[in-house]
Amino acid sequence: MGCSVAAIISAAGSSQRMGGIKKEYCPLGSGITDNAQKPLTVLGAVVLAFVASKRIQTLVISVPPDAENGEFAARASLPQGLLECSSGPRIFFVPGGSTRRISVHHALSLLSVFPGEEPDFVLIHDGARPWVDTDLIEQTIDAVIQHKAVVPLLPVLETPKEIDEAGFICRHLPRARVGTAQTPQGFAYPAILKAHEQAAEQELLTHKEYTDDAEVWGEFIGPVAVIPGSPKNRKITFPEDLGLPGIG
Repeated sequence: MGCSVAAIISAAGSSQRMGGIKKEYCPLGSGITDNAQKPLTVLGAVVLAFVASKRIQTLVISVPPDAENGEFAARASLPQGLLECSSGPRIFFVPGGSTRRISVHHALSLLSVFPGEEPDFVLIHDGARPWVDTDLIEQTIDAVIQHKAVVPLLPVLETPKEIDEAGFICRHLPRARVGTAQTPQGFAYPAILKAHEQAAEQELLTHKEYTDDAEVWGEFIGPVAVIPGSPKNRKITFPEDLGLPGIG
């Protein structure tokens, strides 16, 4: 019997650096359409890449908890007919929280409400990375089955420096040992859910904020393997990344 795999798309952020424009619902580009000739959105492109994998049984999308940008808006941004397609993964929506970690935790918890149907593994992806390709998704699935925790990593091309609180360089980091993390990040499901529960407790005690799921796994579970990332798999952060006017 094969392993079951779920995916979480984290799209609950407020897009503050986009000037309040909800980037996941923006058109990916002029003239880029889905099969129904509807403008393809950032979130739509992400979902299509995961649906194309054929190895993912369940897809959970975290969305803002407010009415304006919540589940209704997320559904409207997806390609026509995708939610009704019986041959693809089950797609669910879950309201996010005040931080990315909390939003991912909500989505992980939703996967546990189907007794006996919890996945063996889960991929967690940024909803603002629309150029992820199915090859990277497949490679992440293969690697997480082998290693239990895996992250795509890009090499750093510039020489990195660590600075202290006063703004001075305190450490010269070896470039060959440093990389920038991408998503999807893959984990054994029961363990990453437990790690997020522990992270939630730690946040209450220390007010620490975790920047990605690999950090959560690394602190509470153990080592995280890496695979090569993709230069195409960029994250949209500013309006210019979508060809929109910048914020003044």
